[in-house]
Amino acid sequence: MAFTNDHLAELNLLSLFNLSSINEGIKVHSHSASADAVAAAERLHGKGLITQKDGGYLTSLGSEAAEHAQRLLSVLSSDENSPA
Repeated sequence: MAFTNDHLAELNLLSLFNLSSINEGIKVHSHSASADAVAAAERLHGKGLITQKDGGYLTSLGSEAAEHAQRLLSVLSSDENSPA
C-alpha cells in the first residue's frame, strides 16, 4: 500500500500544527489555500483528527497522528539516514 495524493495532503496539513501548544490551531482559508489543503482539512475533520472543517485544533487522536507525521517527516528529511 502506498501513500495516495490525498494522504500526502493530509500529512502535509498535519505537519503544520505546532505540537508544543495545544492552544494553537490552524485555519485553512478556502480563498487562499490550495484546493488540496481545503479538501485535506475536510477529510481530517471527518476522521475526527481536527475540530473544524477548515482547521481548528487537533483532537487527541489528531495530536497523536500529527506527532507521527512530523516525526516521519523529520526522519525522511534527515541526512543521517542517507546511504554512505
